Amino acid sequence: MSKAFVFNLLINPKTGETKELSQIELQQWQPDQGILWLHMNYRNPDAQRWLKQAGLSLTDTQTLLAPNTRPKVEATTERILMTLRGINLNPESGPEDMVAVRLYADTGRIITSSDRKVKSIGELAEHLLLNKGPTTPGSFILELCHRLTLRKVDMVIELEDKLADLEELVLLANSGSPRAELAELRRQLIAIRRYLAPQKEAFFNVINTPSMMTVGEKIHMRENYNTLLRVIEDLDSIRDRAMVTQEELANQMTEQLNKRLYFLSLITAIFLPLGFLTGLLGVNIGGIPGVDEPHAFGWFTLGLLMLIFIQLGLLYRFRWLHK
Repeated sequence: MSKAFVFNLLINPKTGETKELSQIELQQWQPDQGILWLHMNYRNPDAQRWLKQAGLSLTDTQTLLAPNTRPKVEATTERILMTLRGINLNPESGPEDMVAVRLYADTGRIITSSDRKVKSIGELAEHLLLNKGPTTPGSFILELCHRLTLRKVDMVIELEDKLADLEELVLLANSGSPRAELAELRRQLIAIRRYLAPQKEAFFNVINTPSMMTVGEKIHMRENYNTLLRVIEDLDSIRDRAMVTQEELANQMTEQLNKRLYFLSLITAIFLPLGFLTGLLGVNIGGIPGVDEPHAFGWFTLGLLMLIFIQLGLLYRFRWLHK
C-alpha cells in the first residue's frame, strides 16, 4: 500500500452508480457531481499534501494523519470524524496488531485513511463498483462499521477454537505443555480488548449524538453496537477460560512435581536405615562383629534384603505406596 490514493470513487446518490476517478477528475471534482470517496495511505507525502489543501479543519486533518489513534468519534449535523480499529488480516501479522482506520464524512465527501490494507475497505470498494454499495455518507459509515465488526466476530470464533485445542492438550497431560501457547493467547486477548472497549463507546456515541446519520441508520448502528458488545463479552469469556486452563496446567505441573518428590522421599526412607547399618559396620575399629566369620557378608546382605521387604510391607500397610 505505497501509492497515495488507494480508491478514488464517485458515488451517484440517486442511482447508486459508482465509478473510479482519475487524478485529473479528482482534482476537478465538485460536490454537485456526487459523493466522493477517497481512501488514502496517510504516510504517503502526496496524500498528506492533498489532505492539507482539502479545506478541512486542523483537527480533522491531524486526526486523518495521526500515526497512533484510539477509537473515538466526533459528530455534528454537518460532519462525522471517526477513528476505528480493524482486524489485521495481512500476511505474517497477528490479529492483535489491529489496523487503525480514520474516517471523515460530510454531505459531499468521504475520506478514509490507513497505512495498511484493510480487507473490509477493499470489499466495500468492490461492492460500490458493482453498484451495490451505500449511497449516502451515513449508510457508508454504517456499512464500514458493520464489516469491521463482522471481522471481529470471525476472529473471536478462531480464538475460541484455538482455546478449545489448548484445553484438550491440558486435559491430555501427557501430550506436552502448551504454556507458551496459552501465554500468547492471553497476550492477544489483552491487546485486542484494549481497542474494542473504546470502539464500543464510539459506536454508542454515534447512536446517541445528533449527527448527519438518519434515524434508520442509527437503528442499524445499534445492531453493530450490540454485536461488538457480544464480541467483547466473548473475549472476556475466552480470557477467563484461558486463565482457568493456565491454572489447571499449573496444578498439573505441581502435582507431577509432588509425585516425584514423594517418590524420592520413599527411596530415602528405605535406604536411610541401610545406609546407617553399612556405615556403622564399615568403621575401621576393633570389635566389628563377623570379622572372623567367612559367611558374615552374605548373612549381612541377606539381613539388609529382609529389612527392605519389611519396610516395603510397612509402607504398603500404612498406604504410603498408594499415593
